[in-house]
Amino acid sequence: MSCFNADLLHSRWPLRGFSAVHNFPPKIRDVVANHVPIQDRDPAYYLHHAKHGEPRPDHRSEVRQESDLAIASTPGPSRARIELLDPLRAVAVLAVLFYHYAFRGAAADGFTGFSLPEFAAFAKYGFFGVQLFFIISGFVIAYSAEGRTASQFAIARITRIYPGFLFCMTVTFAITLAIGAPRFEVTLGQWLANLTMVAPALKQPFMDGAYWSIVYEITFYGWVFMLMSLGRFRRNIDHIVLFWIVISIVNETLLQSGFLRRLLLTDQSGFFCAGLVLYEIHCGRRDRAVMLMLALASLAAINQALIGAVWDRQYYQVDLDNLVIVGITLALVAAVALAVRVRRLPFSPDVIIAIGGVTYPLYLLHQNIGYMLLNKFADQFAPALLITLLMLTMILGSYLVWRFFERPAQKWTKGILIRGLEFLVSAQLRLLASTTTRRRPGTSVS
Repeated sequence: MSCFNADLLHSRWPLRGFSAVHNFPPKIRDVVANHVPIQDRDPAYYLHHAKHGEPRPDHRSEVRQESDLAIASTPGPSRARIELLDPLRAVAVLAVLFYHYAFRGAAADGFTGFSLPEFAAFAKYGFFGVQLFFIISGFVIAYSAEGRTASQFAIARITRIYPGFLFCMTVTFAITLAIGAPRFEVTLGQWLANLTMVAPALKQPFMDGAYWSIVYEITFYGWVFMLMSLGRFRRNIDHIVLFWIVISIVNETLLQSGFLRRLLLTDQSGFFCAGLVLYEIHCGRRDRAVMLMLALASLAAINQALIGAVWDRQYYQVDLDNLVIVGITLALVAAVALAVRVRRLPFSPDVIIAIGGVTYPLYLLHQNIGYMLLNKFADQFAPALLITLLMLTMILGSYLVWRFFERPAQKWTKGILIRGLEFLVSAQLRLLASTTTRRRPGTSVS
């Protein structure tokens, strides 16, 4: 089902004087082209191209799949899934969990007094799980944008991100009210501000500090949406990546503008760009330009990781080895590059989908709720046992959220958004058709 097609136009809002898509005025055909994927257009669309001697658009160049694995989206023809990205996401989120529970919570801000000093040498690098998410996101967003219109892309992203966020943020709010004091406190105003997902813009803190990376993801999606709307995303991907890397290096090393950092993600762009370039390679490109872009993206990611480590050392009073940071950064890029070459895993597809589905609610729920549970039970269990039990509990809870709330909510949200878009596009077409009919000589307007 597409957002709009010719049959829908004629059945719901008959247009006097127009019998098929190829007879629509150019402005109306443009609207259809901007909102209907090529594989879903009326056959008359192709007849129009044949009559005017234009080459028939190639389905194969725009066929796509819902590539974000367990993500609900507008449907389309399917390609082979890249199954190993789901377990790789699981590795990323588990690294972040261990970082927060074993090191970060006690290192600063007084979230908890609980930690595992004997594991600090490893746990202190667990924050790289977020950067692994960013590389995966760069690849997956380029993959999922293929063959979609900008509006379909937006629907897919909102459907993927917002229902789960709303539920998990509200659960965090309720649990904080119940057991958070005295270390954690929340207000109704904070909950209301977090409904926007950008609470700091409304002078309220995030419900959970982990949400900062979600804002980075949303900003990235926003730029991709804009470029898709302009028809520039895939067409100019080399220039986009090069510009993004250059402006990021200039800002992080010279300008140090907080505005540019928030607008263009100049402290994390190397990781997103690495994912974007890996998708180009996945599509078959092997030219020098794409290999140079991958090298530049990796160097930018290393530079950004080293700059970020300076802040981490000061804030957490921890020693971070630069060689380890460089090695981990390169290993993350290599891990995604290898993962996308593996098309099938020896597990049930349902298991793989569940693994991927759990990672998002697990990331949203784990930090503050985990700290509160550590504070509550720190004296009742051995440290290693408590962290093990806590991680298992969070994984189980996240699975229940994904299985019984997030998946149904995604379908419901997608339906509402598609119907809303369908209404807006159809209203625009009616307006354009009405205007054009009035201007056609010899056509009466009732």
